Amino acid sequence: MTTDSGRFDGYGVLVTGGARGIGAATARRLAREGARVLVADRDAAEAGRHAATLREQGGTAEGVGCDVADRASVEAAVARAVDAFGSLDVLVNNAAHCTPDGARFEDGEDEDWAADLDVTLVGAYRCCRAALPHLAASGRGAVVSIGSVNGLQHFGNHAYSAAKAGLMSLTRTLAGHAGPRGVRVNLVAPGTVRTRAWEGRDDDLEAMRRVYPLRRVGEPEDIAAAVAFLASRDAAWITGHTLVVDGGITAVNSGFLHALSGPPED
Repeated sequence: MTTDSGRFDGYGVLVTGGARGIGAATARRLAREGARVLVADRDAAEAGRHAATLREQGGTAEGVGCDVADRASVEAAVARAVDAFGSLDVLVNNAAHCTPDGARFEDGEDEDWAADLDVTLVGAYRCCRAALPHLAASGRGAVVSIGSVNGLQHFGNHAYSAAKAGLMSLTRTLAGHAGPRGVRVNLVAPGTVRTRAWEGRDDDLEAMRRVYPLRRVGEPEDIAAAVAFLASRDAAWITGHTLVVDGGITAVNSGFLHALSGPPED
């Protein structure tokens, strides 16, 4: 990675769940555009390795262990970013937890719902709460959260979907609160993205690819590009917005078309 002098020169950025997948791609994209990135992840060793890779590629990055389900851990990560970079200008809420659904809704466990909500929704709240004073002080603060099309339509995973829908609501309400303080708050809602969660499921990805209007599933870099836009001054008059980045899947009723005219053609 050659560092591009660009939109994030001098910015301090914190990316949760930043060691892998969408978080790792986002950290890489922002570092490439000049940001100083704190890669925060529950897996501290992996966060450190990814930060080291970004440095080897010419970026400025540090890694830190951070469990967004723990207030003290979140506050320590935010303090680390401010101490290391002198400011915190962008927070990317990417950490999430998804419990697979059981066969029947009524067989679900409270603990599964609590885990998905606590990491995916309440974790983002904890991060915003800790970061907001610093984002407001920066004069160019932005929050970008990673939601999901699951928060818009039924794609399974009840608890995860409810948490992502809640995150969309938090994006709107926090945008209203933080706007007068100079902080923008937005969300990217991805469709299916090729991440570690899909390892060993190539047949499933191939089946899903064919129902996407663009005939492919997303890559982490697709989402990172959208995050970079919303975090940058290019989006200076955008706040409280959910940007759907989904290859068109929520725009097209693929199941209806399949029933009407047969399987999609490549």
